[in-house]
Amino acid sequence: MTKQQAAARLTFRQEAVRYLYSLLLLVLIPFALLNFLFRKQKKEHTGEHGRFERFGIVSRPQNKGGYLFHCVSVGEVVAASVLIKRIMADEPNTSVTITTTTATGSARVRAIFGDGVNHFYLPYDVSIAMNSMLKRVAPKMVLITEVELWPNLIHCCWRQSIPVVVINGRMTTRSARRYKKIGLLFTPMLDKVGHVCAQGQRDYDNYLFLGIAPSKLTLTNNIKFDQKAPDTIHKSSFHGIHKDHRPIIIGGSTHEGEEQALLDTVISLKPDFPTLLLILVPRHPERFSSVKKLIENQSLQLVCTSHAPTITSEADVVLVDEMGQLNKAYEIANMAFVGGSLADKGGHNALEPAAHKLPIIMGPYTYNNPVICDSLKQSGALIIVNDQAGLTSQCRTYLQRPEEAIKAGEAGYEVLIANKGAVEATISVMKSF
Repeated sequence: MTKQQAAARLTFRQEAVRYLYSLLLLVLIPFALLNFLFRKQKKEHTGEHGRFERFGIVSRPQNKGGYLFHCVSVGEVVAASVLIKRIMADEPNTSVTITTTTATGSARVRAIFGDGVNHFYLPYDVSIAMNSMLKRVAPKMVLITEVELWPNLIHCCWRQSIPVVVINGRMTTRSARRYKKIGLLFTPMLDKVGHVCAQGQRDYDNYLFLGIAPSKLTLTNNIKFDQKAPDTIHKSSFHGIHKDHRPIIIGGSTHEGEEQALLDTVISLKPDFPTLLLILVPRHPERFSSVKKLIENQSLQLVCTSHAPTITSEADVVLVDEMGQLNKAYEIANMAFVGGSLADKGGHNALEPAAHKLPIIMGPYTYNNPVICDSLKQSGALIIVNDQAGLTSQCRTYLQRPEEAIKAGEAGYEVLIANKGAVEATISVMKSF
């Protein structure tokens, strides 16, 4: 067999795999359509067109020829927002479209940008839906945040000569090994990506392992380091509570099991620190009601922000059962536990509390952001605990020695400032197209 014949056979196999993938999705879509038609309208759909966005019938931007950003959920929206704000400042007449796949991601887009961007849910990854979406938006570039790579989206962009750039690219070693096993689908998709901006050395190396050309790969570092620190540190209030009004622990983006650990921590600390307040911000809104029931089963006074414009002095626990409030709550806290880390979810964004000069506590699962967490640990800004007992012990230390908490918070803020530059590196890659 000649090299040309071998290459032709490989290409045929790759296309066959992609078409089988598309066929599988097409088989599933009728069931999804029935689900949309017969279930009650959910809050995640904004307007009557919302239920059809998954099929490519999407809202058009004010002007065509802009940028299309795909962000899966909250974390990706937060990361991309730093770059999007820069683009909107540099190119005020260029439209920006943001797609998400979750209700929480959609809510964060609205909270950050309001009506300043065009937003809808990403369609199902079949050619007819993706082509319909691209025809309506007509972007000059598609930017995928972190990790979610859809074969047909990338293929349709490639066919239409729309460059696809992965920004803040994340690729864990475990994911790279899995993708390597489905190389017939993943390799041709990766060949059609214009460029990957890796957020860390691990991610850079794993993309090389998957076979991307070195000329299409840049180590930009993590865009999250470029997020703007608030101008009003220690000056804001949250539902009537000001910074240092009383000692406050915040649990940000928490998952099942982590709320109970924080509640047990507060119950243990209350005898020595009677004015201690816990603020809980669950990661997913569908858990608000279950977390509320969990708190009501404790010997603690609960306040829900959706029903209380002002938090009374009698409150022991505040449940933030509204979207887009986490950073406002960080402004008044004294220390932060970042969720998804005692629960095995990889850990969420530790730079958000660092931007507010808060000492940070996390569990052992921090593999989503290893560079960020390592930098914060080395500076003394982040303390890793293995369980609820460790969480209680570290919170007690910061309450007994507030000067240590302040020092750790300052260290985290310095890490944030010292590692800026990923936005500039990413824009340089974008300009190359």
